[in-house]
Amino acid sequence: MKKGFKQNILFTLLLSLLLTSCGEAGKNTNSGISESAESSVQTESSEQSENNSSEDNNMNTNLSSSTLYVKKVENLPEDFIMGMDASCVPALEKSGVRYYDFEGNEKDVYKILKENGINYIRVRIWNDPFDENGNGYGGGNCDIENAIEVGKRATENGMKLLVNFHYSDFWADPKKQMIPKAWAGMNIEEKSTALYEYTKECLQKLVEAGVDVGMVQVGNETNGVMCGENAELKDGWKNITTLMSAGSKAVREVCPDALVAIHFSNPEKVSTYEAYSYNLDYYNVDYDVFASSYYSFWHGTLDNLARTLTKISKTYGKKVMVAETSYAFTGDDTDFFNNTVSIDSDIVKNYPYTVQGQANQIRDVIDTVVNKTKNGIGVFYWEGTWITVGGNTYEENLKLWEKDGSGWATTYAGTYDPIDAGQWYGGSSVDNQAFFDKDGKALESLKIFNLVKLGNAVSPTVDEIEDTNLVFTLGTDIVLPKTALAVMTDNTKRSTDVIWEAADLEGMKNGKAGKYTVKGKAEGLDAECHITMVEYNHVKNSSFEDGDAYWTSTPLKDFEELGIEEKESDSLEGTKHYHFWGAEENTVEFTLEQEIGVLEEGKFNYSISIMGGDGGETEIYAYVKIDGEIVYKADTVITFYDQWHTATISNMDYHGEKPLTVGIYVKCQGPNAWGKIDRAVLNRVRGL
Repeated sequence: MKKGFKQNILFTLLLSLLLTSCGEAGKNTNSGISESAESSVQTESSEQSENNSSEDNNMNTNLSSSTLYVKKVENLPEDFIMGMDASCVPALEKSGVRYYDFEGNEKDVYKILKENGINYIRVRIWNDPFDENGNGYGGGNCDIENAIEVGKRATENGMKLLVNFHYSDFWADPKKQMIPKAWAGMNIEEKSTALYEYTKECLQKLVEAGVDVGMVQVGNETNGVMCGENAELKDGWKNITTLMSAGSKAVREVCPDALVAIHFSNPEKVSTYEAYSYNLDYYNVDYDVFASSYYSFWHGTLDNLARTLTKISKTYGKKVMVAETSYAFTGDDTDFFNNTVSIDSDIVKNYPYTVQGQANQIRDVIDTVVNKTKNGIGVFYWEGTWITVGGNTYEENLKLWEKDGSGWATTYAGTYDPIDAGQWYGGSSVDNQAFFDKDGKALESLKIFNLVKLGNAVSPTVDEIEDTNLVFTLGTDIVLPKTALAVMTDNTKRSTDVIWEAADLEGMKNGKAGKYTVKGKAEGLDAECHITMVEYNHVKNSSFEDGDAYWTSTPLKDFEELGIEEKESDSLEGTKHYHFWGAEENTVEFTLEQEIGVLEEGKFNYSISIMGGDGGETEIYAYVKIDGEIVYKADTVITFYDQWHTATISNMDYHGEKPLTVGIYVKCQGPNAWGKIDRAVLNRVRGL
């Protein structure tokens, strides 16, 4: 700890006798303060100025890179928040983790972050992440004491702290918002009082420790749930906002200069975000920042994020920000515990899993918040320091995770969270999304937070060979392409020659339906061609790539949108799909069908896929008509963005002679019901 920082703590303790606001200790005020105290402030200020100058010099060394291509983010404000969640660092260090800069010099990781443009640290707080015997639940064992340590180190290195209250004893997210053990059985009045007192007590401890609190998050990813309250139950939103208001009140009293943030997830669900912001306003929640998680592999497009947050900002006059984002620099795992993102993950991959791909993703998120979003104030990266502990074996690592809480959950967490942590305890699921390699050395992508300010125009090189995906009908010749797409470091793509390894193409042609992979090389890098062999599909224009050709849509009620949409990220196959949306409740109802004609007698399978949301009560089914009458049906649903549901009718008996028609019927009662329909397949059951 620096000498100047020790003096600042002493001064803060003096000043806290007169003031109770976060950040006041850094102001130059002499009301009731002795000359000696003023002298200490001047000394500390001088030393801090020297330290800042030194930090600026260190930062300048990270404003260039010989390998990382970075396009400048125009119009970037000087006070734009470049944040990093680094809650697990103390636990990781207890497990032996050490951090090193680009030259391999061991340093305090918070200093490394500061040198690379990070100006805010985010730290989560759980009420009591320990069992009755004092064993930690894991995930950093992030109680208030951990937050104080993180906050002091952030402040010492010139960064502000975002305090993230989960109001739970362990992880809080859209799927679970468990009430702290100590608050179990409380009614809403008792719980709100406990939450207010707990928030106030924690913030006072941070202030007394000299921590520079710049923002406080009241709840974490509170998607209609918070601290045991649920919006789907009676008085749900009223109770949730009562708790939020209690937390906000505590922040205003202890840290009046700090921003109050409310945090949600899943911005791709546009109407739910509109509902969240409406309820915050309706129940008069006092807050400054509407914060959203944004993970590109789950949460839709950046354009949608910008539109959604901008609408909220314009409607309610709030600041907005991305409270969580991250991306993988590799598809590999290093700690013997499965990762959230891997090569085999069934998610949207918009960028390569490379150091450059990670940097490009962060750059684009920052650019979106700065240049496409009204009142965007910052971006926080999630747990960019959570790397592997141990390293040699799973058993070795497990001992450290259990002892120090350096994995996402320990076995002890099962007493509090038996359904999730009780079964899936273990290490870091994001070690491949950190800004440090498995040995703790900083990756070149960490420079992105500085480089976006000026840009770094090195010559683009090939970063990755994009996978090739082909579909062939069984019995037809398989022809492999001579070229593949090379993804460049500037995120553009160009065609390049590819050489494929020998593969049993005849076996695929005459074999069974399924997926096969052929490996190859292009530009000296690995290439893969994924071949899907399918039965002959009697549906023409099955994925709407030719628009609405061969298809007939029949609206049964009056609603806003029904037709072809071209948007690859929202398509199950290809770049187009059939889209619908209705603003008013109980208006979406239609059929979409194609007349196939007369086929030879046999057994057939028919399927069609749909995704969507906000449907309320729905009636959705695939159907097959024979001679104009529905003979077969298969029900399905819509849930939320990028969750495709396939309605399948199997082993249908068809006797020939009469015309056959396939289709889908959709009826939604909810307002703003929307959906996408794609990939219709009708094929003969082979071998029968």
